This record gives sequence, C-alpha cells and structure tokens, in this order.
Amino acid sequence: MHKTPNCIVQLERCGISSADAWALRRIAMTLHRWHELGCGTGEGQTTYSIERDGDEPDSKPFMRMQYPTRSGYVDRRWPIPDREAGARKRLARIMAQYPTMSAYVQGDPRGCALYVLRAGDVPEGKSVDGYYSRGIAVYK
Repeated sequence: MHKTPNCIVQLERCGISSADAWALRRIAMTLHRWHELGCGTGEGQTTYSIERDGDEPDSKPFMRMQYPTRSGYVDRRWPIPDREAGARKRLARIMAQYPTMSAYVQGDPRGCALYVLRAGDVPEGKSVDGYYSRGIAVYK
C-alpha cells in the first residue's frame, strides 16, 4: 500500500480537492524535471539540457545533447514539446478555482518547484519572492 505524500494531505486540509492536489503534485514534478534539464544534466561524459530558441520564455524549446567521440565533439539539438508551458497552463486553471490561494514557481532545481500560498502566507505589501517558502511545498 502506498503512503499519501504529506503535501497532498496539507493541500486537502487547505480546501484543495484531492484530484487537484494530485494534479498539482504532477505539475510540480514536471516543472522540477524541466528546471533540472534547464540547468543541464549529465551521464558520464554525455550532457543533456533544454534550451529555448531566443531569450523569450515562450520561445520554442530544444533538447541539446553533447558527447565526445574519437573524431571530435558531437553537439545535437532537436525540438521538444514545451512541457513547462503546459504545466503552467494547467496550474493556472487549477489555481483559478481557489481565489484565496496563489501559486509560486521556484525555478532552482535544488529545491521544490511549486509552492501553494494561502491567504496570510505573504505579509501585506511584501514581495512573494521573500516569503514563498511559507506556503505548502508541493513535492514528489
């Protein structure tokens, strides 16, 4: 029997439906993996990374793979689906159902990718950036 992650329990206690809580967890996992690949990952001498075609956040994403061979370095790049944009759209649809709450996407892959903030988590007049960790961390 699988144990329900603590973040699901916390989200449900705050009034988020079970289906939406599980969807938020899947969104968080998608964003976390996207952020990892945005920084680049490696397996031995092979590295993988996601790059965008331009500086705009909505520009087309590409997967980049680099590895050495006897005849030189191979650098390949191919288009991939924009899973980040899809995850953010699903997140916006879910959060629209909970007007007293908001979501914060934290792009550093060393931490949690998604926080759900309740009313009162961020002091009045303060930026979310300094207080997002007061919210519910949605994690694996």
